[in-house]
Amino acid sequence: MKMSNNSKKQGVQKIVINWYPGHMAKTKRQVKENLKFVDIIYEVIDARMPMSSKIVDIDEWTRGKPKILIMTKYDLCDKTQTNKFIKYYENKGYTVIPLDLVHDKVTKVIDASQEILKEEQEKRIKKGLKPRSIRALIVGVPNVGKSTLINRLVGRKSAQIGNRPGVTKNLSWIRINKDIELLDSPGVLWPKLTDQEGARVLAALSSIKEEILNIDDLAIFVLKKMHELYPEQLKNRYGIEELDEDFIDTYEMIAKKRGALARGGVADYEKVSNIIVRDLKDGYLGNITLDRLKEED
Repeated sequence: MKMSNNSKKQGVQKIVINWYPGHMAKTKRQVKENLKFVDIIYEVIDARMPMSSKIVDIDEWTRGKPKILIMTKYDLCDKTQTNKFIKYYENKGYTVIPLDLVHDKVTKVIDASQEILKEEQEKRIKKGLKPRSIRALIVGVPNVGKSTLINRLVGRKSAQIGNRPGVTKNLSWIRINKDIELLDSPGVLWPKLTDQEGARVLAALSSIKEEILNIDDLAIFVLKKMHELYPEQLKNRYGIEELDEDFIDTYEMIAKKRGALARGGVADYEKVSNIIVRDLKDGYLGNITLDRLKEED
């Protein structure tokens, strides 16, 4: 399968991404209905896209509840860049917890929750009431590691995990221990993805279904982004130093490097596109952070 001329010449510039399935609107409605039962909100974002994966309208539908910003996949990010976002969010008043979900102790999330809600618990005690378990709502865009985090907190497999958006479909309460209960929720986005650069970052890292984008366009976006931000890592993986205008030479080089050749020894463009996208997601292009703070931020 050959890349279309449109894909080769125009890349991703002409495609507008919008993906807002019905269950996301339903989730927001259910969250609003359950907020009265919630003490604190865990917003989970991907450390590789700390701006693109943050829910833009979350404050509108969580009504000022205290929040902890949990940055998952911290082991896969470019810490120099992501740490700038950590400082940025802390300056805005967030409690930020970066996490390597494989090796880090996730109990630090519970410890932080107890500290934030300490005053509320003390008020209960003064009224002669017993401290009660913390009720936390966990939210995030699709595929940022919510289910993995929950399973680590529980200590057993409780939430379904999948490396694709849309695995969790309904809100559900999960008891972690006597001190905390979690209200799990499906991944949510927002109705209009006005930041198309951010939308492509979401798609490149699996928070938007690949099926809504042409795989060639997504792969070309990844190549351009990597060449802009991490040219050495692109060179190390594929031997590429410069991208050609129509991407033919680039694809030929990757095809030979990765064995993505069709009959006659020509490049299998579709296979190359899939390799590029998978290599980014699986960490073969190195530790990356695809967002950057603007000077005004």
